[in-house]
Amino acid sequence: MRHGETALNASRRFQGRSDAPLSQRGQEQAEALARALREEPFTHAFASDLRRAFQTAEIIVQPHGLTVAPDARLREFDFGLWEGLTWPEIVERFPDLAGKAPKQARNYTPTGGERFEDVEARVGAFLDDVRKLPNDAHVLVVTHAGALHAAFAVLAPLGADFEGISFANGSITRVAVAGTRALLLSLSDVSHFER
Repeated sequence: MRHGETALNASRRFQGRSDAPLSQRGQEQAEALARALREEPFTHAFASDLRRAFQTAEIIVQPHGLTVAPDARLREFDFGLWEGLTWPEIVERFPDLAGKAPKQARNYTPTGGERFEDVEARVGAFLDDVRKLPNDAHVLVVTHAGALHAAFAVLAPLGADFEGISFANGSITRVAVAGTRALLLSLSDVSHFER
């Protein structure tokens, strides 16, 4: 899942490592996730250690009696000097980005921040650990849009393009993983908000 909304998300600002809490709407999204996932047979729960993701995970697991394991490898991109800025503000300060899209993380490195390959490596290491869990593990992971993009880069077949995908706040993406194979079951599902 992607974490619930924060005030920085609502204002379309790059949040990165900024440790913002969930907004009221974000808490409502997390509660909707908890209701939608109440019957899921989760055996493990992991979340980024950034507050917005960890809060979302804690709300989701309440009915399950699980403890959420924080994992820094699931953190959002470190956006360096871009944090707190909108894309137009970033392009204004760094004109060499003109013509690039904000969701093309592979094509830029935030000034003072992380490269996409760095995020991909740490998320890949987390996924390697998940693959070592028992075959019947049902794992909840709450993270960030950038980490989700990195996970898809690791799990997707070579050449598959998931770069233009948007992961909505509070969305559910389901992936079945068996060894080195992965099957996408749902992508950025927000139908639970309509209930």
